[in-house]
Amino acid sequence: MNTKLTELLGIKYPVLQGAMAWVSEANLAAAVSNAGGAGIIATGGRTTEWTREEIRKAKQLTDKPFGVNVMLMAPNRDEIVAVICEEKVAFATLGAGNPVVYFDQLHAAGVKVIPVVPSVKLAKRVEAAGADAIVIEGLEAGGHIGTLSTMALLTNVIPEVNLPVVAAGGIVDGRGIAAALLMGADGVQMGSRFLLTEECGLHPNAKARIIQAVDTDSVATGVSRGHGVRGLKNAFTDKFLALEASGAPQAELDQLATGTSRLAAVEGDVENGLVQVGQSLIPLREIRPVREVLETVMTEARRLLTQAPEIVKR
Repeated sequence: MNTKLTELLGIKYPVLQGAMAWVSEANLAAAVSNAGGAGIIATGGRTTEWTREEIRKAKQLTDKPFGVNVMLMAPNRDEIVAVICEEKVAFATLGAGNPVVYFDQLHAAGVKVIPVVPSVKLAKRVEAAGADAIVIEGLEAGGHIGTLSTMALLTNVIPEVNLPVVAAGGIVDGRGIAAALLMGADGVQMGSRFLLTEECGLHPNAKARIIQAVDTDSVATGVSRGHGVRGLKNAFTDKFLALEASGAPQAELDQLATGTSRLAAVEGDVENGLVQVGQSLIPLREIRPVREVLETVMTEARRLLTQAPEIVKR
């Protein structure tokens, strides 16, 4: 399948693996790249030294393109960007801050720049500044979210820009991929679907909790404060949302939330930690190898796209 994204990155399938805190490491990223997509190493909460080690590990595991995500609120973001440039990573995704200030540095090192943007205004801004592509991520996604849905972003952004657009948020199967491509996207980013893979290091307790989840188990904390984070309902989210609704100071909420992502993903405490996953939960029912996941969703997407012209003949 050829799109602007596959041509830009030199990959087989127009699929990026989302950068998920504490679980998007070299092993998962390399597996996705080897299977035909483009894996991404997540650096949020990680040290600069860890980032360099994971990049080098990924290079040993794959000769295919992979990327690194820069969480722009991180205090070591400048150092992370420097490592990406020094290690000549294929591309970088950047979110949760102003990515434009890093464009020249990354491009000078031969690194393609793919910012994550939540609106038309920012999409136009990064396009004018020289972004190679953009990710538009809807509020259906797991983890940090914006205020617009994936459908609304596809509707609003795609007609307004000319660079490749990657759709993200709630896409876990071939149906979602086909829908995004028909809307005019050049590819998709999937995070939640790759949580339930053999190569993903997410704690078994968290994987089991995702498999058990029903469609209404998704909840977003912090939305009223402008910092929404999506995950599964549990004791932590109940407490957080009660405090949020009561008007508790932001500092108290921040203290409660600090470390909860790692607590669930690494330590396996799925009641006091936050299992970050998107809203499309029902299809997430089994743990499979990355290659099998990619081949399955792409087969389904191709089938649906091939059948699409028949609709207009009816």
